[in-house]
Amino acid sequence: MADEFVRFFQEKTKYERSRLRHPGITETWPGRYKRYPGAPRISLTRPKIEDGPSLWSCLQKRRSVRFFKDRPVSPDILSLLLWASQGITEREGGLELRAAPSAGALYPVETYVSAQNVDNLPAGIYHYDVAGHALERIKTGNFGRELARAALDQNFLATASLVFIWTAIFARSAWKYRERACRYIYLDAGHLAENLALAAVACGLGSCQVGAFFDQEINSIVGVDGEKESTIYLGAVGYPR
Repeated sequence: MADEFVRFFQEKTKYERSRLRHPGITETWPGRYKRYPGAPRISLTRPKIEDGPSLWSCLQKRRSVRFFKDRPVSPDILSLLLWASQGITEREGGLELRAAPSAGALYPVETYVSAQNVDNLPAGIYHYDVAGHALERIKTGNFGRELARAALDQNFLATASLVFIWTAIFARSAWKYRERACRYIYLDAGHLAENLALAAVACGLGSCQVGAFFDQEINSIVGVDGEKESTIYLGAVGYPR
């Protein structure tokens, strides 16, 4: 059955000259940014990117880390991790270009953070406002245990200092790419996750990406509907033990 589904997905999302419909711009674009008006807002410090280890050493040291120290991450490091994974790096030709590539520069992936052990930041679920490089608090409390249970009891999600939760707003990509959109969205998520993994190493941290979880349970934690917007990937970050 699983093999049949994989073949079905591949067949229905193929590009073929006889039926190519891309681009398929037929509807109103939902926009590049999501915001939470009225949510408590925390401005992030400017990312400090002047010093640090080389890219090559970060690639060599990158490993999936599942055991973390009970040690807080600084707000400066959180700012850098958010910027490195999805922050704006350049403004050009009316576009705000980001650290990770996205098909058509549509950026369908949203970043939420479960802050579980961050200096001077109340524990809670935060949404990353990319344009303003700020956090919007949407829930208060430590949700590490709930995330671990929802991720098939992978307990390191509860002991990590941070858990990145990536969701997709599907219409952002489907607006243009139609049946090909899901392929691009998951590729985009992979780009973000690798940027986070390398940035974590550069900051002396470890990370582990997670794709196994009960979708609706994670969606409930971050407050998305699971249809127009749904969780597609997680990333735990902390100091390796």
